[in-house]
Amino acid sequence: MTVLEDARAALATGPLCDACLGRLFADRSFGLTNAERGHALRVTLALEADDDFEASEDCWVCEGESDRVDWWAEQAATAVRGYDFATYQVGTKVPPLLEENDVLLREDVGLDEDAGEALKTELNREVGKRIGDLTGAEVEFGRPEVQFTLDLATDEVEARVNSAFVYGRYRKLERDIPQTKWPCNDCNGTGRWQGQPCDGCDGTGYRYDESVEQLTAPVVKETMDGDGATFHGAGREDVDALMLESGRPFVIEVDEPRTRDVDTDALEADVNEFADGKVEVEGLRLATHEMVERVKELDASKTYRMDVEFEEQVTDEALQAALADLEGTTVEQETPQRVAHRRADLTRTRDVYAASGELVDETHADVRIHGEGGLYVKELVSSDEGRTEPSLSGLLGVGAVVTALDVVDVEGEDEPFAKAEFLKE
Repeated sequence: MTVLEDARAALATGPLCDACLGRLFADRSFGLTNAERGHALRVTLALEADDDFEASEDCWVCEGESDRVDWWAEQAATAVRGYDFATYQVGTKVPPLLEENDVLLREDVGLDEDAGEALKTELNREVGKRIGDLTGAEVEFGRPEVQFTLDLATDEVEARVNSAFVYGRYRKLERDIPQTKWPCNDCNGTGRWQGQPCDGCDGTGYRYDESVEQLTAPVVKETMDGDGATFHGAGREDVDALMLESGRPFVIEVDEPRTRDVDTDALEADVNEFADGKVEVEGLRLATHEMVERVKELDASKTYRMDVEFEEQVTDEALQAALADLEGTTVEQETPQRVAHRRADLTRTRDVYAASGELVDETHADVRIHGEGGLYVKELVSSDEGRTEPSLSGLLGVGAVVTALDVVDVEGEDEPFAKAEFLKE
């Protein structure tokens, strides 16, 4: 059958709007809307038959939804009023009855069930174009900043505002500050125990009063006017360790931000002022959601500086010999006793890339270790009662313990972050 014969058969099924008629032939004559295709076919058939032209005011297929694209766009734009966004996407929930009508129309005309274009596809496009006109934003088919869902059954628009992301590096300049909030173990973070304020946390619900997260994320959340914020770090240092020099990569994810295009230099200054010298951030940049995965999966090597105390006197010659034996070796480490309550009891192998140090006095040393990610450096020094082999203590034949630990460098960013997507340089 010809296009005109198919169109005549379609019109014979009942009242059809121009858009639903044109959708049957959406793969023909690009540059036209479906409504323009339908109108043109209706006019051509009237001319061919020398009949009076009659436009249809009803449609048994879409039941008038094709005529409501402007209304849907206005509802969507209203739903995100007050939100700053540059990209969006539109999806449509079509009731089963309307989907069935689409199938029946094609069956009655004798067309394949996937001929032309589905109602859902047309509404996504046509409403989407109008949302762009109303908001100035652009369609994004990957992960847009806003996702609109039109529910034809309920006449409702769901607008999901996706998170915004800020990447940077942090330095932790005071000890006994965890990276993220640490709920109290005694009361499970409730702040109450047997009806009374918890003694373990003074009723706060947290084991520590502050964290890197609590000293940074609130400022980012406030600046972006979000509903919440989550801190994602590239690994974490021990609570009693400092994070110095290069800092540790992190991403702060802001939920439902109303403002996205922020001045990251000003934000960096505001975060550092709020942290009051306990934490410093640098290199803040706006990033995509992909950065969270990159940060979490960063397989970084780390350099540590440690204050080490020996149980007996140690000579510099013996110390240098032991450090030379550690450098370039692969150690086997059973899960340390100090973390065995929360980690599986496994034996891991980790490489020591470099080891150096010097005596401060006969029973104290300043030691630096550059090791593979996941290396337990405290146990590399102490041996953890033989659970780490080799160890500095074992090589010296003298008991040793780390009294202070600083992370001075987190390496390995260049390659995995070279292709990272930042929204704003």
